[in-house]
Amino acid sequence: MVVPTMTPYPILFNQTLESLRRIGARGGRAHARNWRLRERTTPGRLALTSAEPALETAAEAIARLDAQFPWLRNAERRRSRR
Repeated sequence: MVVPTMTPYPILFNQTLESLRRIGARGGRAHARNWRLRERTTPGRLALTSAEPALETAAEAIARLDAQFPWLRNAERRRSRR
């Protein structure tokens, strides 16, 4: 029985190195084309990453929750472990 030797490149259905290179290049171009299309058509992508100030600070949110739920007042503070 003859054992096939390993080739330096993976054999994909007995294709040549040139055809494997072409397949890889085609996939890379398709990936880049789809990425550019997705970047152009996604609405509000820049709006999500802009540095707009928050409408409410953490301290204001805690104060509002403390007023709304008095039994939870100071719940954000850690208890000491004695």
